[in-house]
Amino acid sequence: MAEVIRVTMTRPDLDAIPAHAFSGGYGCRLFRPGDEAAWAEIESAAGEFASEGAAREHFAREFGPFEDDLMHRCLLLEAPDGRAVGTTTAWYGDTLPGGPQGRLHWVAIHPEHQGRRLARPLVCAALRILAQHHDRAYLTSQTSSARAIGIYLDLGFEPYLDTPRADEAWRMLAESTHHPALHPFLL
Repeated sequence: MAEVIRVTMTRPDLDAIPAHAFSGGYGCRLFRPGDEAAWAEIESAAGEFASEGAAREHFAREFGPFEDDLMHRCLLLEAPDGRAVGTTTAWYGDTLPGGPQGRLHWVAIHPEHQGRRLARPLVCAALRILAQHHDRAYLTSQTSSARAIGIYLDLGFEPYLDTPRADEAWRMLAESTHHPALHPFLL
């Protein structure tokens, strides 16, 4: 297994967000009080946390003080039966130069529902929310998430070289995804 290296991507503007509709009876809705448990179940099932308890603790630390923001910025993907099976957050941050900007954050789909072309519409819904509040956005990911990186590239995100190992990480991703936007990293 290849080494996992953190990467950052930016979307220099939030214009012209592609339209990708949900299919198969799936849809999304905004966060409601009590959805913390669904968020934790999805994120832990997707492998982001070792347990639902760890996910709940992280959620409480990161989002607990911001419930009002969550109700306008956190999305839950719903299966046809109404069960929450995916999530993402149209959040914000100021870790990159240039002041506060939108952040696509915590994108995850329960493994039982992956492979059904749900990520693009979910990410586009989050980008539309971000566009209401910000003029640009960023996200962080890792080299082990090549499929997601390909989706982000298709939706207008670009590699951001913010760490000493960024070139190495993007070269690894260029080799694994074969995405045309990453060809310059193969030279």
